[in-house]
Amino acid sequence: MHSSARFLIEFGAIILALGLLGRFAARFQFSPIPLYLLAGLAFGEGGLLPLGTSEEFVAIGAEIGVVLLLLMLGLEYSAGDLVSNLKTQYTAGLVDAALNALPGAAMALLLGWGPVAAVVLAGVTWISSSGVIAKVLGDLGRLGNRETPVILSVLVLEDLSMAVYLPIITALLAGTGLAAGSLTLAVALGAAALVLLVAVRYGRHISRFVSSDDPEKLLLVVLGLTLLVAGLAQQLQVSAAVGAFLVGIALSGEAAEGAHNLLSPLRDLFAAVFFVFFGLHTDPASIPPVLLPALALAVVTAGTKIATGYWAARRAGISAKGRWRAGGTLVARGEFSIVIAGLAVTAGIEPSLGPLATAYVLILVIVGPLTARYTEPLATRLTGRRHKPAPHTGEIPETTAEEPYGVA
Repeated sequence: MHSSARFLIEFGAIILALGLLGRFAARFQFSPIPLYLLAGLAFGEGGLLPLGTSEEFVAIGAEIGVVLLLLMLGLEYSAGDLVSNLKTQYTAGLVDAALNALPGAAMALLLGWGPVAAVVLAGVTWISSSGVIAKVLGDLGRLGNRETPVILSVLVLEDLSMAVYLPIITALLAGTGLAAGSLTLAVALGAAALVLLVAVRYGRHISRFVSSDDPEKLLLVVLGLTLLVAGLAQQLQVSAAVGAFLVGIALSGEAAEGAHNLLSPLRDLFAAVFFVFFGLHTDPASIPPVLLPALALAVVTAGTKIATGYWAARRAGISAKGRWRAGGTLVARGEFSIVIAGLAVTAGIEPSLGPLATAYVLILVIVGPLTARYTEPLATRLTGRRHKPAPHTGEIPETTAEEPYGVA
C-alpha cells in the first residue's frame, strides 16, 4: 500500500476513534482523557493495532497539543493576574516541591538506584501535567472558578522551576563539570525572565500587532507567534509550555477573544492527539513488573498533591470546596515526568526507571481527571457527616460560602 494512503487510513482511524470515545465520555459525563490514553495503548507498540507511518506525525501533533492547551489557558488571564499570583503563591511552590519530590527520591533510594536516579525520580513525582490539567479545567467548566488562579500559579511555578531543574539534571546525567552546568542554568533563567518581562511589559503592543479583523490573518499570526516563542523557549532550556502560556498572557482584548474562538477547535484536536501519543509510547508488557511500586508511589503522591492544592487554596482564602477542587485537580502527572524519565533512560542510569515512571504517570494521568471531578464532593460528604450536629445540642454544621463566580 502507498505510504501516503496508509498514513491517511491510520490517522483517520485514530481521529474517528477519538471522536467516538469523546461522544461516549460526554454521554456519561466524565473526562475523555483516560479513554484517549487507552486508545494510545491500543495503537502503540505491543498493543492491538500498532501504528506505522503516522507515528511521527502524531508525535509532532502531540507537541502542538501541549502548546495550544497552555496558550488557551494563558488567554484567560492578564499579565497583572499572573504577577500578583506568583508573588503571593511562591511559598506554595516550595511546599509543592517538598511534599511531592521527596517521595520519588525516597522510592529510588529504597530500590537501591543511587542518588542520581533519586534526583530524577524526584522530578518525575514533583511536576503536575499542565496539559492534562488545562484540558480537565476546560472539560469541567472551571476556568472561571476562584481556585483556578491558585492552580495556575502552582503550575507556572513548577514549569518555571523546570528552567532550573532540567539543566541541573542534564549536567548530572552527562557528568559535566560545574562550570558547564552553571552556564546552561544561567541561560535558562535569563530566557525565562526575558519571556516573562516581554509578556508583562509589552503585552499591549503584542496585542495590537496580532490583532486583525480578518480571522484567517489573526489565526495565522497568533499560531505562528505561539509556536515560534514556544520553540525558542525550549531551545533555551525553558519549557515550551511556559512560552506558550506567556504568549496567551500577553494577548488581551479583542485579540485574545478572537484567538480563543479561532483556536478552540485546533486545541481540542491536537490535545486529543497528545494524550494518544502518551499511550503510544507505553508498552503494556513493561508495566506489570513495576506496577506495585508505581501504584504505591501514585497513592502517596496523589495524597501529597491534594494536600498541596488544599494548602495553597486555603492560604488564598478560598472556601473549603474550592480547596478540595484545587487539590484534586493537581494530581495528574504527564509530559514533563516522561521527559525527565526519558533523559535518564537515554543516559543509561537505571533500566527499570523508565518503565516505573511510565506506569506511575499512566496511573495518575488516568486517575487525575477523576480526582479533579470527585475529590470535592467526596470530601464534602465525609466532612459533612463528621460535622453533623447532634440531635439535641443545637450545633450548627460548618458551611462555606460558594465562590461568587465560576462554575461550582
